[in-house]
Amino acid sequence: MPFVIVENNIRGQEMNAFRFKTMDDFREMLEVLPVPDTQAIEEAALRNSMLTKPAGALGRLEDIAAWYAGWQGTPNPSIETPCIVVFAGNHGVTAHGVSAYPMDVTAQMVENFRSGGAAINQLCDEVGAELSVYPMQLDVPTADFTSQPAMTKEEFVEALSTGWNSVKTACDTLVVGEMGIGNTTAAAAVAAALFDRDPEIWVGRGTGIDESGITVKRAAVADGLSTHLEFLDDPFEALRRLGGKEMAAMAGAIARARIESIPVILDGFICTAAAAVLEKARPGALDHCIAGHLSAEAAHGRLLDSIGKLPLLRLGLRLGEGTGGALAIPVVRAALRCHSGMATFEEARVSGRTK
Repeated sequence: MPFVIVENNIRGQEMNAFRFKTMDDFREMLEVLPVPDTQAIEEAALRNSMLTKPAGALGRLEDIAAWYAGWQGTPNPSIETPCIVVFAGNHGVTAHGVSAYPMDVTAQMVENFRSGGAAINQLCDEVGAELSVYPMQLDVPTADFTSQPAMTKEEFVEALSTGWNSVKTACDTLVVGEMGIGNTTAAAAVAAALFDRDPEIWVGRGTGIDESGITVKRAAVADGLSTHLEFLDDPFEALRRLGGKEMAAMAGAIARARIESIPVILDGFICTAAAAVLEKARPGALDHCIAGHLSAEAAHGRLLDSIGKLPLLRLGLRLGEGTGGALAIPVVRAALRCHSGMATFEEARVSGRTK
């Protein structure tokens, strides 16, 4: 049965856990990344051509199966041990009134995760995924990025390391999610820094702010971009200065999954912004990722286009927590079941194409 693990504090984790010493250590890790198993992809393609269906009849499901085969290193991939990791962080930029909810909600939602009352708990039960929740020093929010870097270099590296250590090598599919009041503001700022420094494009309603709130949020993002302008050509500096601890942890987890050749299903806007940092720093770094869904946050589609990802689902979600990624697991699992479980024409004694 799925279960919840809640780590009390990133400083309270086991002392022998791996830690990056500097941002450059993390950069170096991205220089040489595993690639998919081409033989497994070829064998999966051959198997697909013999299954009892017209060529291409299962559409994107066929592509997903071949993609999974490459990362799992087998022509018959499957999902047996999916893991969902949720990182929770607080943001100093909320002092500007950028969210419809107070910062206290972050810690309250962590307790809701712990007691099994959140949406992601229900979805983990439904899809058979293990859930881990990491509060990222909720009593120490990031600094207000409109006037100073959101994280010190030490805080940033520690958050990256927490994400890195959160990934279990026994996991065969990873979804990373988040909880944090104010984090759509941070994600919008990071996305703007990476791709187009125009707050009008990237700022959305988040938890449901009104038009006056949108104006305040855009102003905060614009101030942040202006304050840190000379550093924003470096994707990691953009994340450190404008993002959140939970976003840095998500980037660390996604990078670790690549090192372990674990496929990742991306969640919504905030998760995608964190992932985009890796792609911007090292093109191809997200080849092991697919987009679980297109959220209702206005800029999510633009961000997915920027990193070349096509969403599997369009359900109008804007909750976070990894919920959209979790909902995509059954679709991916169905693709793999069809690919690995269907009979070939020969096995089923069904006549193949005549021409």
